[in-house]
Amino acid sequence: MSYYQRHIFFCTNQRDDGSVCCQQHGAQALRDYAKQRTKELGIAGKEGKVRVNTAGCLNRCELGPVAVVYPEGVWYTFVDREDIDEIVEEHLLHGRVVERLQIK
Repeated sequence: MSYYQRHIFFCTNQRDDGSVCCQQHGAQALRDYAKQRTKELGIAGKEGKVRVNTAGCLNRCELGPVAVVYPEGVWYTFVDREDIDEIVEEHLLHGRVVERLQIK
């Protein structure tokens, strides 16, 4: 068993040239919200087995904002806190992929 059961990486990249990037869609604020929700649900850290991390560019900004959950390798897009709630509660807590937010 790995140290974490699930690890979610949020792209929070800000491109200096003005081209499309996840940060233009509030990625950092929604990543912060996801971290808060995992703590509230008691699934954060080594005890809860879920880690929420910031990532640099994940090279999918045109689909952004984006996040990826490992070890499954499931990619998501999201637009608001309700989407984050669904990813956290369904995938991170219960292990069920949120198909409506999944990108391939």
